[in-house]
Amino acid sequence: MPAPARRAELLNLIRQDCGSCHGMKLTGGLGLPLTPDALSGKSSEALQQTILYGRGGTPMPPWAPFMTEDEASWIVDTLLKGLP
Repeated sequence: MPAPARRAELLNLIRQDCGSCHGMKLTGGLGLPLTPDALSGKSSEALQQTILYGRGGTPMPPWAPFMTEDEASWIVDTLLKGLP
């Protein structure tokens, strides 16, 4: 689990950077919704890979230059539970 200060940075990234495409409440926009209901049935591993390496042919960029695998995994867990 990331340190508390890094978790705060990652939450801000989710709200601001992810929210710019997925909607400020993550209910969808240019990108698909990132709510727990919308993500149910998707594997954590697939979601982590999408975060880290993006989706070719879509606007989803790779975030691997900005975070570790563990941080991407933490983001997935946070999204699956719902943002605090």
